[in-house]
Amino acid sequence: MKLRCASCGQTYALSDLAWRCTHCHGMLDLTGFTPVMPPPGDLALRRPSLWRYAEALPIAEPLGITLGEGFSPLVSAPGRPGVQLKVDYLMPTGSFKDRGAVLLVALAASLGVTRLMTDSSGNAGTAVAAYAARAGISCGVYVPESTSAGKVAQLRAYGAEVFQIPGSREDTAEAAARAADVPGVFYASHVYHPFFLQGTKTYVLELWEQSGGRLPETLVLPVGNGTLVLGAYLGCVELLSQGLIDRLPRIVAVQAARCAPLATAFADGLPAPAGLTLPGLTVPGLTVPGLTPSGLTPSGVTPSGVTSSGLTSSGNTASGTVAEGIAIARPARGAQILSAVRETGGSIVTVTDDQIHSAHTELARAGLYVEPTSAVCWAAISSFGLEDAVAPLCGSGLKSKPPA
Repeated sequence: MKLRCASCGQTYALSDLAWRCTHCHGMLDLTGFTPVMPPPGDLALRRPSLWRYAEALPIAEPLGITLGEGFSPLVSAPGRPGVQLKVDYLMPTGSFKDRGAVLLVALAASLGVTRLMTDSSGNAGTAVAAYAARAGISCGVYVPESTSAGKVAQLRAYGAEVFQIPGSREDTAEAAARAADVPGVFYASHVYHPFFLQGTKTYVLELWEQSGGRLPETLVLPVGNGTLVLGAYLGCVELLSQGLIDRLPRIVAVQAARCAPLATAFADGLPAPAGLTLPGLTVPGLTVPGLTPSGLTPSGVTPSGVTSSGLTSSGNTASGTVAEGIAIARPARGAQILSAVRETGGSIVTVTDDQIHSAHTELARAGLYVEPTSAVCWAAISSFGLEDAVAPLCGSGLKSKPPA
């Protein structure tokens, strides 16, 4: 099992602690690993955590690190019988990011890492910090200066060293990258390291099992850096390759209108968001041996009914949106995100901050208190009248300031 550059093909051992290609700065993806879904009979006897899918994960369950993450409940949506919500904010640190963080920290521990760094708008950082604390690994987290006070407090409570960086989310990522290039430091990046996607794919594996061995017609997912979109796509492809589903569900990815580089690129038919170089023409690391993305086109699934037309999707800065968790102006895996969404016959849409405010209130009145970023999917479902759909509630409302 190695890391492979999506652009030039250079490979790296996991022990190299590489987070991007040292030759061309391309994105790294996982190669040399063949996941297998456990038999349904075996699953029935296993604990309700993401580690029930052990054969489909690239690392063994870290017994001293795990917090029982995964297998979040699937609940009915208010007023929409054809829609369900997966309550991922009930994870140990209050967000879906625990899915990927536990795999990243487990890898770091297995490699003998004593210091790791990460950057985040808040949730990924708190997840990595929590598992680093469990593993006894020193942790530094870079966050934007504007990060919610609750998330910063949570980071410090876990013992992480917190660096609050003025400027944009991209400024924060650049500061972390400079710190991560110190020899011996493991950059536990939820964006760059493919082990994180191996964790987020369990969202779909759980959904498949909880739904009786099927997936809905539509997966509605928030998208900023795309770790849940790409993980979900990866999980769907793995299920399809093993004959456990007969089609890919379409992915409807949702951005905030005030920061929508992916929606803009999707509407314009571009292979990558403006300002990003294209790492490849396929979805590297997100394919299954023997299959290519072109061979996975779902039959009977088109983007009709969910398009970007008529939406305000031209914003390419992270200025002023209440959805801080997806305010990413330059998503590093943007080309992969666009390719994955198109492969499913899906779409990338936007919602306004006013729609997010309304959705946030509607969910709270139904007993579901989420952070504003987590309300974007409900805003899209309400706006487009989607049915036979599932959306995640990604982060707890206790972690961030409510919409003004």
